[in-house]
Order: sequence, then structure tokens, then C-alpha cells
Amino acid sequence: MAVMHAKIGDTVTFSKTVGESDVYMFAGLTGDLSPNHVDEQFMSHSMYGHRIAHGALLVGFMSNTSTRMIDESLRKGINATPVSLGYDGVRFLKPVFFGDTITVSYVIVEIDEPRRRTLANIEVKNQRGELVAIAKHITKWTENVTVRPAA
Repeated sequence: MAVMHAKIGDTVTFSKTVGESDVYMFAGLTGDLSPNHVDEQFMSHSMYGHRIAHGALLVGFMSNTSTRMIDESLRKGINATPVSLGYDGVRFLKPVFFGDTITVSYVIVEIDEPRRRTLANIEVKNQRGELVAIAKHITKWTENVTVRPAA
């Protein structure tokens, strides 16, 4: 078995329409009840005109794609336990409004075999193809200390 079945250019995507319930559940879970996210009247006076989704919710959707990439390697029989080392350069470029459909694209752009790491570029686009968020994600493919039984 290989440490990681990943190559430069490997890509996964995830799409979702961001609903009011997504934002309100996230606000409840995190306690982030900023009027930017939950008060339409407040936001009607802003340059955005409407409530916007939490940036951290978008990071959660980014995490979904990193998990999908890990799942691809697990299906191929990796001999490692992949863990996230974090996100760098996270930027929210445009607002995501309730009802927007976002597509998150996760692309492996670097492989550091000696350090057992991969680096991926993440882009989030809305239904109009506008780039709304970006980030880089680092995965560490940690060494297993016990052997997994064959499936």
C-alpha cells in the first residue's frame, strides 16, 4: 500500500445552495449571531443589501472537499491517517447571499513526499461563476502505528 494516493491535479468538488436554515443553524452552533448574518433589516442599509453567509461556514464547505479528497485516497488503500494541518490565505472575496449556489473546487497542487504532505488550492464560486472565496489547505498523511485489517 502507498502512503498517499494523490497526485498533482487531483480534484474534487462540492456544490450546495446556501439556505437560510444553513446560516441560522451555523449561527446557533457557533454563537455568531452578528446582524450581518441574521438581521435582514440591518443589512438592508449596507452595501450588500441583504444578509450574508458566515465566512467560517464557507470554510466548513472547504473542509467538506478536503474530506472528499481523503476519501478518494482511503478507497485506493492508503497506508496512512490523513489529518488537516490547516488553511492558509483564506480570503472572502465577495458575499454569499441566502439562495446562492456555491461550488467548492479542491485541487492538489504540491506533494511533499518526504514530509508526507499535500497542498491544495481551494476556490469557491457562486452560480454566476464569480470567485467568492479562496484558500490553501495542507494535509499531513501521518504514519499508522498499527496495521489496518484488510477489507
